[in-house]
Amino acid sequence: MTTLAFALVLGSAVMHASWNLLAKRVAGGAEFVWLLSLVTLAVLGPVVAVYAWLERPAFTLAHAGLALVSGAIHIGYFVTLQRGYRVGDLSLVYPLARGSGPALATVLAVLLLGERPGPQALLGTLLVVGSVFVLTGGRGHGGARRPAVLYGLVTGGFISLYTVWDGYAVGHAGAVPLVYMVVSEGWRALLMLPVALRGRAEVARVWRAHRGATVAVALLSSCAYLLVLTAMGFTPVSLVAPTREVSILLGTLMGARLLAEGHGRRRALGALGMVAGVALLALA
Repeated sequence: MTTLAFALVLGSAVMHASWNLLAKRVAGGAEFVWLLSLVTLAVLGPVVAVYAWLERPAFTLAHAGLALVSGAIHIGYFVTLQRGYRVGDLSLVYPLARGSGPALATVLAVLLLGERPGPQALLGTLLVVGSVFVLTGGRGHGGARRPAVLYGLVTGGFISLYTVWDGYAVGHAGAVPLVYMVVSEGWRALLMLPVALRGRAEVARVWRAHRGATVAVALLSSCAYLLVLTAMGFTPVSLVAPTREVSILLGTLMGARLLAEGHGRRRALGALGMVAGVALLALA
């Protein structure tokens, strides 16, 4: 992995952990997810329009179809994640979601994209994934926390799907990352429009109560993923996906400290293992 790719992915990790902290505090539903797409389109839509007019980037019907599927996968990701945050801690749901995703993404990248990560990259991946189980281990995984664990794992499944799918779109099919992401957001907003119309009152309530957080989450999540898409344009998905998981360290510490969710010693141990895994991936 090049220094540029590593810097892009680490910057994305900081943004990703930050917007998840805000999203946990909002704990919104599908209406909140629709608002995120709307804000993203309002901010980035004009930017893409100017870019398309000046640069005339290649964007085919095939790219639009790939973006449609990506939008649908991201709906499942965001809605499931928000449901997890309604019933569980940030420091439980977030590590499970982010940690189970790279393992699946690496397997899918090998099986579907023909990528062959080396032994060092595989060891780094194992360290990252193993550290997740340390971070989320111990007591409290039964009973009331089972729904949170389930939502976290399902979210991880969506992460693996969109990581491999979008990696193919920008790395193999030649889609321009910024254009691809905004078109995907457009599809997402359109697909969720019936939900937003049925829940107009909830949309208005969420906007009034959490306007600042909604804008911040939309911008941070978009910028974070744009950095990742850019990195995936010239770096194998099987390296990008696990390296992103340094955000688990940040998100877990935010949950333990800022939201007073505890388990500091165990999660510090898991964080050390994760840093080691990310270092191996960066040097692979």
